[in-house]
This record gives sequence, structure tokens and C-alpha cells, in this order.
Amino acid sequence: MSNGFGFNFPNNDDDGEDRRNNNPFGAFGFGPFGAFNIGGPAGGSGASGSGSGQGGPGGLGDILNQFGQMLSGMGSSMNSPENAGPVNFDLAKRIAMQQLGNAGAVSPADRNAVQEATRLAELWLDDATSLPAASTEVQAWNAADWLEATLPQWQRLVTPVAQHLNEAQLDSLPEEAREMMGPMSSMMQQFSGMNTGMQVGGALARLAQQALTGADFGLPVSPAGTTALLPHNITAIAKDLDVPAQEVLVYVAAREAARQRLFSQVPWLVERIVSSVEEYALGVSIDTSHIEEAARELDLQSGDPAAIQEALNKLQGMDLTPRISSNNAAATARLETLLALVEGWVDVVVYNALSQRLPSTTTMAAAWARRTASGGSAEHALAQVVSVEISAPQVGQAAELWRRSTNAVGATRRDSVWEHPDFLPTAEHLDNPAAFIDSLLDDAPTDDFEEEFAKLEQMLLQQDGTSKEQDQAQTADDSRDEDDEDPDPNDKQD
Repeated sequence: MSNGFGFNFPNNDDDGEDRRNNNPFGAFGFGPFGAFNIGGPAGGSGASGSGSGQGGPGGLGDILNQFGQMLSGMGSSMNSPENAGPVNFDLAKRIAMQQLGNAGAVSPADRNAVQEATRLAELWLDDATSLPAASTEVQAWNAADWLEATLPQWQRLVTPVAQHLNEAQLDSLPEEAREMMGPMSSMMQQFSGMNTGMQVGGALARLAQQALTGADFGLPVSPAGTTALLPHNITAIAKDLDVPAQEVLVYVAAREAARQRLFSQVPWLVERIVSSVEEYALGVSIDTSHIEEAARELDLQSGDPAAIQEALNKLQGMDLTPRISSNNAAATARLETLLALVEGWVDVVVYNALSQRLPSTTTMAAAWARRTASGGSAEHALAQVVSVEISAPQVGQAAELWRRSTNAVGATRRDSVWEHPDFLPTAEHLDNPAAFIDSLLDDAPTDDFEEEFAKLEQMLLQQDGTSKEQDQAQTADDSRDEDDEDPDPNDKQD
């Protein structure tokens, strides 16, 4: 695909699906997080990301390249206690850094531009939201900086899914196979962790080359207290737009600053997103029924070369990647809705803040929507790195809900729903925003109610003042009565 649309990804892997479908060896892997997987993660092209080797990416040469990379780090990685879990993150980082190569240092001029753009964006956002600016440090990163800074949060997201996926893979094996693997289970777990590390490393390298901000894709993966932009990546996508580069930088800075306001001022939000991924992991399951069906149709004992060749050709055109899903539908729906609400809110707030100040706001908003549709979205990133398969969040519907809410009750009342997760719109509200807006209107005090409340408050104050005057008068009367009843003893002697 040509990079002819604004904010498109220069490194899109558009033929990844074709490569997976043409991988006849996929039936013999354990899936994205399995040992010696050769199919690659959903939407990816394998850890190496290279197109060299026999059969192209995903072919025998790519498989051998992955295996060579695995063996190259085996000595240190397998003996490191830090890499004893379901994912070898040391290997993941080394693979990612190797693929990024020389990311190029950020110049002082770029750092200054990022600082100024973010400062201006924060000033304009104050007019569009009641959430105050986050107390963050503004930084300019290159791709390697993004990888280094976001890896800890990616590790938190990846680990539970990988752990439960490994368990599901073992459970899906016949009991005889599990018994045979018993003596080698520890070694197989280490190999699986290294293989997963390679897959994660390759996926993170691709995202690092595409990310425009620290919390890009709507995921809170950047460190707390940091607002970060990647000027090199922003410059690359700005070339496809007929918009001044400074305006593109301010627009991207406004989106990141708006996200950071949410993540910092809504303390439960980040944990809610992470916990939804963890809940998804608890219900993860693997479906290999289509692989088993293909294996039954492959009759290698027939002795007919033509029939065998026809069966093999048929396998090459099939997707033999194990299908990963979660039985926890509630967690999946909650994650989809949260991601939609975050990005939809950012869409509305940024547009309201910039539309009267930057003439290109509408153009960049449309370009951002195309970027999201072409892979720059949360579900794409989660599928690439975490192997979490969710439907595309309904960002457009969420933006419309926030837009109508703003018109109905104003920005302050709109933003107050972030105070507690129970106040947020539900998935049903995305399809029927009128019901949510009605609830806001029902809770909002009317002018008549405020007037009556003011009258009641004034009446109570008057009654309180009258009561105090009466108490003071009664106290004075009581004092005079006491004086009359108890005359001075000296007067009696006279």
C-alpha cells in the first residue's frame, strides 16, 4: 500500500495476512506465545521482520533466522532468573533494539519545538475541558527512547496474557503428549519464553517506528508524569499532509496532553484498563479445531502423489494459526468501551480547543481517523504485542456521544462523569447516546431549582438571625430579673 494518506504508517505490514495464510507450517506451532512458533503474532511478520530467506517472510529462511536469533542469546537469557517467566523480556528488548538500529538523536531544536508546542496546546485545552493540566515533564523521544520508557508497562500487559495462554496451550494438548513433555517442561517453558520474547520484541520495534507520542494508540504505556512526543516520527507523517509542520506538531501535542489529563486526573482509569487486560487473560482460550479438520483431510497414506500435492496446495491457502479468544466477554467489552471513550473524548476536546485557532484542525482530524483505521489504534497495538484480540473500539460513536453531551450540559458536567467508573457511558450508550444525555440532564440542577434553593437559604439565614436576636433579648431579661431578686447586701444594712 502506498503511503498516500495523511498519518498513514510508513512501515505498514499490509501483506502480513497473506504471509500467515501461506504458512503451511502453522499447524505445528503453539500459536503466538508458544514454543518455536513460526506463524508470528496476529498481524505481524515474525520476530525478525526481514524479507530475506527462502520463501520470503514467514518461509523457511525466516524460520531459521528466528531460530538463530534464539540460540544467539540462549546462554545468558536461559540462565537469568529475571527471564524465568512466560516472556523473556531481556531478549525482547535486544531484538527490538537490533531492529530499530540507529534511531537518531533528538536535536535541541526539536526538543524546544516539542516544549513550545505542548505549552501552547495546554493553554488552548484549558478552554475545552475542566480537567486541569497534568503535572508532567515534557520530553522529546526517538524510537529507542519510546521503547525503553514504555517497556515496563508493556511487560505488565503482556505477562498475564502470556502466562494464561501458555497454560491454555498445554491444556489443549492430548494427555499423552503432556506426559511425554513432563521431563522437558522446564526447558520447553524457557524456549517458549524466548520465542515469545522475540515476537514481543519484533512487535514493539514496529510500534516504536510508528508511535507519535508516549501514550499513542490510546494506551497508557508511557511513564506517569511524562508527556512525550516523537518529533522524527511526526515529521515523517507530516510530509504527506498539505499542512505546516508546526501545526501538525501542535495537533499531536494537544492529543497527547489531553490523554495525560485523563490519565493523571482520573486516578482509577489506568488501573481499570490494565485490569481489563488481566481479566481478559484469565479467560483466554485457544481454538485449534480448524487445524485438526485440515489435518484429517490430509491423507498422506493414499500413495497418490497428485492427491497429496493437491492437499498440500490447499493447506498453503489456509490460515492455520491457532485462534485465540477470551471467554471473559465482560472484560473484553469493558476494555473496548474504555478505549473508545478515551479516544473519543480526546477527539472532541482537541477539536473544540483547536478548531478556532488552527485552520487545519479539520484536515488533521480526518487524517488521524485514517491513521487509526490503517493500524494506528489500540486494538492493533494490543494484537501486535499482547495478543489480545478485541473488536475495533467505537471511537466515532464515543466522540459523537461526548460532542452531544457537551452541547447539552457543558464541558464541566461532561467531564464530571470521569469521577467514578460507574458514571461513565456504557457500551449500550455508544449506540444510544440520548439515554446517557438524559441521565446527565436529570442530574443537572435547573435554573428554577437553583433559584428556589437560594430563596430557602436566605430564609434560613433570616430565621437564624431572628432566633439569635430573640436569644440575646431573653438573656438580657433574665439578667435583669436576677438583679431584682438579689439586691446588694449593703443596701439592706442601710
